[in-house]
Amino acid sequence: MNIDLHGFGPALAAGALMTVKLALSALCLGLVLGLLGALAKTSPYKALQALGGTYSTIVRGVPELLWVLLLYFGTVNMMAALGAWLGMPDLTLSPFAAGVIALGLCFGSYATEVFRGAIIAIPKGHREAGQALGLSKLRIFTRLILPQMWRIALPGLGNLFMILMKDTALVSVIGLEEIMRNAQNAVTDTKLAFNFYMVAAVMYLGLTVLAMVGMHFMEKYAARGFTRAAQ
Repeated sequence: MNIDLHGFGPALAAGALMTVKLALSALCLGLVLGLLGALAKTSPYKALQALGGTYSTIVRGVPELLWVLLLYFGTVNMMAALGAWLGMPDLTLSPFAAGVIALGLCFGSYATEVFRGAIIAIPKGHREAGQALGLSKLRIFTRLILPQMWRIALPGLGNLFMILMKDTALVSVIGLEEIMRNAQNAVTDTKLAFNFYMVAAVMYLGLTVLAMVGMHFMEKYAARGFTRAAQ
């Protein structure tokens, strides 16, 4: 069955590319924030534990849409002041940058708990073995803890990324031309709401399926040594 897109096919394709760029950029930021948050929460220092707990609690307690709106509209005066100081009066936070920061913050707050659980799941004996070999704390973390942590955390991170992929639709409210925004533009022009929203749904579903396939191979690759040991 052919669906007439009334000339909006290229715009929807461009929106899909923007959605992927937004999701991957937010993923990179969120992974860094999540790892830092998990290290803070598992730190022996109370101040760092409090900092990590405060970050994950506050960010998870506010809807993602509100973070998008707060970061985009709430930074107008700050960006204007910074632009005046730098001699750039037109300096603003773009919808893409606001979306990346907002979604990255939210992804990172949930990833903090995933990473924390993965770190806790690693037996203490592995750290003690590294210490017995004379390894530094940094090498113990990078050589022993981090590889195992990724294997344990990947399923949870995969689920979070699929949610992140769909949450990119929220950034349409601040004008970013991703799938949802371009679908809304098409509906406004053609009045064919069901047709274009169904196309948008299929596009999100397709991206989610691709993400699931990618995560399957990543999990299989990460577990390759453990799979052989089990056999």
